[in-house]
Amino acid sequence: MLSTVRVACAAALLSALPAAAQSKPTAADAKQFAERVNSDLKRLWVKQSTAEWIKSTYITDDTERNAASINEEVLAYMNQAIKDSRRFEGLKLDADTARTIHLLKVSSAIAAPSDAQKRADLAAIAAKLEGLYGKGKYCKKDNAGKESCKDLGELEDVLSTSRNYDELLDAWRGWHSISQPMRPLYERFVALGNEGAKEIGFANIGDLWKSAYDMSPDAFEKDTQRLWQQVKPLYDDLHCYVRGQLAKKYGADKVPAGKPIPAHLLGNMWSQEWANIYPLVEPYPGQASLDVTAALKSQGYDPIKMVKTGESFFTSLGLKPLPQTFWERSQFTKPRDREVVCHASAWDVTFNNDLRIKMCIKPTEEDLVTIHHELGHDYYFTYYYQLPVLFQAGANDGFHEAIGDAITLSITPAYLKQIGLLKDVPKNEKNLINLQLKDALEKVAFLPFGLLIDQWRWDVFSGKTAPADYNKAWWALRQKYQGVAPPVARTEQDFDPGAKYHVPANVPYTRYFLARILQFQFHKAMCEAAGYKGPLHECSVFGNKEAGKRLQAMLELGASKPWQEALFAMTGQRQMDATPLIEYFSPLRQWLQQQNKGQTCGW
Repeated sequence: MLSTVRVACAAALLSALPAAAQSKPTAADAKQFAERVNSDLKRLWVKQSTAEWIKSTYITDDTERNAASINEEVLAYMNQAIKDSRRFEGLKLDADTARTIHLLKVSSAIAAPSDAQKRADLAAIAAKLEGLYGKGKYCKKDNAGKESCKDLGELEDVLSTSRNYDELLDAWRGWHSISQPMRPLYERFVALGNEGAKEIGFANIGDLWKSAYDMSPDAFEKDTQRLWQQVKPLYDDLHCYVRGQLAKKYGADKVPAGKPIPAHLLGNMWSQEWANIYPLVEPYPGQASLDVTAALKSQGYDPIKMVKTGESFFTSLGLKPLPQTFWERSQFTKPRDREVVCHASAWDVTFNNDLRIKMCIKPTEEDLVTIHHELGHDYYFTYYYQLPVLFQAGANDGFHEAIGDAITLSITPAYLKQIGLLKDVPKNEKNLINLQLKDALEKVAFLPFGLLIDQWRWDVFSGKTAPADYNKAWWALRQKYQGVAPPVARTEQDFDPGAKYHVPANVPYTRYFLARILQFQFHKAMCEAAGYKGPLHECSVFGNKEAGKRLQAMLELGASKPWQEALFAMTGQRQMDATPLIEYFSPLRQWLQQQNKGQTCGW
C-alpha cells in the first residue's frame, strides 16, 4: 500500500494576503497562492512523513504523540489553505492552478475542524487508533495458567497454514478481539472528521473521498457499481466452486451449500484473498508444481534477494534502478528489539526520491508479489518527484495500487522458469487451470472485499449507518458482496471493521478495488505495446522496452492531469473497464462453470 503520510495532512498558517487581493482576487493571485501552497506543503509533508516513518518503525507512546502533534499541525494548515482557496471559486484559472486547488481540497483523507481543541482531539484519536492496531496481540492462558501472546503476523500464519477448524476459529476470534476498544474512538473520529469536511464544503468524509476521482461523488459511486457488475458473475462462479471444495474438507454441516462461507476458512484473517487455501481447492493435484514459496525457501531467497528480484523486473523495462538510499533506509525485516507496523507500505519520505519500503519480509510467494506491488509505488514516486508536490500522486489512487500489480501479471510460469524459481512447467490445460485458479484466489476473490470496506465507511460517514449498527452493517455488506459470514455470533460489543488496518488508519480502500481492475487494463495495454498477439494470460512484458515506454509515459504525469488523461496515455481509453480482467480469466471461467453444474450456487 501507499504510505499513509497524507491521510491527515499539513502547520503554520498561510500568511495573510494583501487587503486588496482579499477583496477582489484575480487569476494571478490564485496562481501565486497555488505556488505558495505547494512550497508550504512540501516542507510540512516532509516533516509529517518523517514522523510517520519513525512511528511506524518504532512504536512507542512518544513516537505516537510526536506524530499526532505534527499531524495536528498539518491539519491546521490544510484547513486554512482549503478555506483560503475557496476565494478563487468562479475565476477562470490556468489548468495547472485550477488542478492544484482541486487537489488541495481532496488531498487529505480527513479534514479537521477549525476549533483547535477538536483538531487536537482528532489527531490524537487518529494516532491512538493506529497504535491500537499496531500493538494488537491476542493473549490467552494454557491449562497450567501460563499466558502466551500472538501478534497479527503469528495469527495470520495460523490462518494461512492450519487446516484445523477450531484452531482457525481461535486465531480468527483472537485477532478480532483487539479492535473492541477502538469502537468509541472511531465514533468520535467520524463525528470530528465530518465536522471538518463540512467546513471545507463537503457533505461528509465519504463525499470528500469520492470527490478525488475527477467525477461527482454520485457518478463515482455508480461507476464502482458498474465495474462490480462486470466482475460479479466471475466471482460468483469462483465462490461456488471454493465453497464446494471446503465442504469436502470440513463437512457440509460446517460449510453448507447455498450459504455464506465461514470467514475463518479462506486462508486469510479478513477472507480478502484466498490464495493460502489453494492446496484445498487445487483443480489438478499432482501436476507440475507451482509452489513458488517452496522454491524461494529451498533456494535461500532472503529479503534483499527478493527485493532485488522485484527491482530487476522494472529495470528490464528500461526504467532506472532504485537509488542507493533505498537499500540503506528501508525496513525489510521485523526488528527484534521494538514494535513496528509490519503492514507493507511504500514511501518517498522527503518527496525528493527518498524511496523506501517498510515490510517484515518472509520467503513466501505472497511477499514476493507484495514486493512488486510496493516497488510499483516507488517507481511512480521516482518518475514524478520533480513535479510540484500536489501533483506527486497517482492519477487516481487506484492507479498507484495497480502499477506493481500489473507487473505481477507478467510473472508467468515461463518467467519463473527463466529466473530459475520453477522447473519446467509443461504447457497444458491442467496446468493452465491450476495457475488461473491460483491467481483468481488472490485477484478475483478480493474484488468484493475491495469494494465493501468503503461502502461501509461511506454509509457510516453519511449517517446511513448509525453507530449502534456498526458491526451489523459490516457483516450485512460482507454477506451481500463476499458471501462470507462470521464463524461465531457477533454483537455490537465487537468492532470487526477495526480489525482491518485501513479502518483504524483511515486509509481509503476503493483504490484497491480499482487497482484489481486497472492492472488488467494496464497489462493488456503494455502487451499490445510490446506487439504481443497471444492469449492475455500468457503475456509477459519482462524485458520489453516498448512496454516500459508506455508505462513511463503514464508515471511521469503523476496527478498533473485528470486520471482519464493518464489512462489514455497508457491504454488509449478514458473509462475504467473490467473487460481485460474477464478476458484474462476466460479459460478458468469456462472450467468453473463446468465444475459447478448441479451445485447450489449463491447464498
